Amino acid sequence: MTYEKTKVKNMPAKDIYHNVVRRALEKDGWIITDDPLVIQVEQKRIVYIDLGAENFIAAEKTGEKIAVEIKSFVGKSFNAEFYTALGQFISYYGVLNESEPGRTLYLAVPKSIYQTQFDSKLVSLAVKNSGLRYIVYDVHEEGGIVLWMN
Repeated sequence: MTYEKTKVKNMPAKDIYHNVVRRALEKDGWIITDDPLVIQVEQKRIVYIDLGAENFIAAEKTGEKIAVEIKSFVGKSFNAEFYTALGQFISYYGVLNESEPGRTLYLAVPKSIYQTQFDSKLVSLAVKNSGLRYIVYDVHEEGGIVLWMN
């Protein structure tokens, strides 16, 4: 199966905290390389991951690459939004694993959601069994990234 980066066409709307997460990553030393990271999976199927970024370690002249799917969880049902986010993560993980195996995928989660929802058994089991990696961000401009969960 061939994957390729492609030009953005009919891109989905950005999450309401898209720019907050972008600035938080930049504040943390990441260079945003793709906004969004666009991967053509099939002729008529394109995946849009919110951000692609790199962090270079100057002494080693190597870099770490990540992709970040941003979620705000502002809807009425946390469970419904979590299931959607988890499904996206699993699908995107598969695509990235084949198209850019050196890039690590993260789900970006607001601090308030992490504090109120991520200690539940439902979420804990889903994270454990799916391999979900996530970053926790503070929605306030100065808050930045407060936690990386590998």
